[in-house]
Amino acid sequence: MVERSKVPLPLIVVARHGETEWSRSGQHTGRTDIPLTANGERGAKLLGERVRTMQFTHVWTSPLIRASKTAELAGFTSAEAVPDMMEWDYGDVEGLTTLTYWETNPGWDLYDDGCPGGEGMMDISARADTVIARLRAVEGDVLLFSHGHFLRVLAARWLGLDPKLASAFFLSTASVGILGYEHAISRPAIRLWNDTSHLTTMPT
Repeated sequence: MVERSKVPLPLIVVARHGETEWSRSGQHTGRTDIPLTANGERGAKLLGERVRTMQFTHVWTSPLIRASKTAELAGFTSAEAVPDMMEWDYGDVEGLTTLTYWETNPGWDLYDDGCPGGEGMMDISARADTVIARLRAVEGDVLLFSHGHFLRVLAARWLGLDPKLASAFFLSTASVGILGYEHAISRPAIRLWNDTSHLTTMPT
């Protein structure tokens, strides 16, 4: 039997950074410190309008510029840089699309094979688990600015799932999700995922 919490349970709002040239082209962008496009900057500002009505006890960001600039443009200029929230280190796959990498490595799968010269699934999963441990040790709602693959792994691990199931959690640039609980801390849940409704006013 699950005992319901008598106090409001914290929410973890996760925001993927705005568009970059490489996210638009589908190139793997790990540690390359690439800036936002003009469209990405607009998306970051709209994302800020979406989340600024909430009160956060902590705001954390990946130190990479595409995430930290998104946080800044969203109105969170004093976000704490958390290195564990950086994107997957893609190693030899950095800057390549999956289709390009398949030309020399047919059948390669990020979630099964990891990245030669970079991180494997257990590496990024361990980083996600470290961030989750920090999140569960603080009080109040927390806002995170990070990256597509890292946040997908974070969502899978939040639920206690095999990190390979992160492949099922598609995530768009400048999107918002909410990790939380159902009734009790012992029941982690996804409350919202890949919401881009705040971007509807952006030009196409």
